[in-house]
Amino acid sequence: MMITSRITISLVAACFFGAASFAPAKEKAPAKEKAAGGGTSEYAKGIQLLDSKQYEQAAQEFTRAILANGKQPAFYEGRGFANFELQRYPEAGDDFSKAIELSPKDMRAYVGRSQVFLQQKNYQQALADTEKALEIKPDEVAAIKLRGFAELGLSQWDKAVADFTAAIQKKPDDLQTYDRRALAYRGLKNFDGAIADYTFLLAKNPNDTEALTKRGYTYSLMGEYEKAIPDYQAALKLNPQDNDTFSRLQWTQGQLAAKNAPPPAATTTTTTAPTATPEKPSLFTQIKPLYIVIGIVVLIVIAVIVRLLTRGKAEETSHIIR
Repeated sequence: MMITSRITISLVAACFFGAASFAPAKEKAPAKEKAAGGGTSEYAKGIQLLDSKQYEQAAQEFTRAILANGKQPAFYEGRGFANFELQRYPEAGDDFSKAIELSPKDMRAYVGRSQVFLQQKNYQQALADTEKALEIKPDEVAAIKLRGFAELGLSQWDKAVADFTAAIQKKPDDLQTYDRRALAYRGLKNFDGAIADYTFLLAKNPNDTEALTKRGYTYSLMGEYEKAIPDYQAALKLNPQDNDTFSRLQWTQGQLAAKNAPPPAATTTTTTAPTATPEKPSLFTQIKPLYIVIGIVVLIVIAVIVRLLTRGKAEETSHIIR
């Protein structure tokens, strides 16, 4: 199986911008703000809008901050995350790259740009950015998780399992990581591991249709069709319009029927009675009527020839004088 069409990582503003070191405190004196080049009030407003998911307005405020002071990497980061949420991936990538240019040791910018690369399916560059972020901050769980996404895209299943496991250890309540680790387990054909992760997700939320469908699919890969069918049926009960799951259910039911079908009955060998050897025909039965006719004609011809040869010959007379 694949990366989802849109990777949703919970990189909220509090995670990246909440600390005081990421932005000047609003209570600083105006002289300090002026010395820093301005733009901090616009930036702070942008953070509030980003946190409340008003991404368009947040992008506008970050742009005002950049216009006031184009030397602050955090301003570009903020607009980069707003543009990312607005699915303006090229613009977001440019913002993160500018932040990295201004501050090559800024872990947040590498994390942000790696998400852009993932959306663009540029997994190798995404991997490079996450590794750079982890060089700067080795315990950053978001970077570990994003590296796992990149490894999934590169089919590096074993490395992805390791990263997702590390992310789970640091943040065990992140259910999405279990789902992605299950996919990596499937790539390794470790179906038991995948089943365990899907079962964990369903224990947390029995109505998780995706987990039901994915666990059913994993069971079908194992050939355990009798376990896959109830999962598909439960998913369809929750979402009857899911045609893909309906098709999988039909296929799995067919496979189970074929698996449980009795073996074909042994074919009975019938012995054919030997046919009697035909008797050798008698000599009379071998003489065909045509041969008889030919024989008669030959005899007639011979008789005619003999008659013609003897017709003009003088009869012998006696030598006695009378």
